[in-house]
Amino acid sequence: MKIFLSVSMTIFGLLFIGWQVLASVDDDSDSHSGKRWWQPQPGVAPVANATYTTECGSCHMVYPPGLLPAESWRAMMAGLDDHFGENAELEPSTNQSLTNYLVSNSADASPYRRSRKIIRSLSASTAPLRISDLPYIRHEHDELPARLVTENPDVGSLSNCVACHQGAERGSFSERDIRIPGFGRWDD
Repeated sequence: MKIFLSVSMTIFGLLFIGWQVLASVDDDSDSHSGKRWWQPQPGVAPVANATYTTECGSCHMVYPPGLLPAESWRAMMAGLDDHFGENAELEPSTNQSLTNYLVSNSADASPYRRSRKIIRSLSASTAPLRISDLPYIRHEHDELPARLVTENPDVGSLSNCVACHQGAERGSFSERDIRIPGFGRWDD
């Protein structure tokens, strides 16, 4: 009986520890990035292209390529003469280089967990140009009242990721890093 009780307690202890480790893993963790599964990873691959950071980051947040599918990036880069009402044309060689980077790191080419969720939320023929038009992004933000986003002058739109997501430029969109201006930490 003592051996049975000792073995049962050991098994229970190991199961409890394992459960605690699994419970502490961030939703943004990813096992494909070369680190161990228990080490927090960004939800999408962080931006790793200096030209993209310089050219696009001079006007807005450098959106991680894993937030949109390849077809969206191709369409966006082909239409830079009217980039959401602005002329953002680039030299042809720069445009081609950035298009290659964005497409090869797009959501459909990414092993990152959040990128995969974005792709699964789209129909095969869909290529939205706005991240805020992605079904996955809309779903993740549907519980937020307008006063915290569109009516909040410090946010204004779902496309202003960096206003609330403290790790957005690193590719991390973890709920524990959300701070809504004028509201504070978000926890649903």
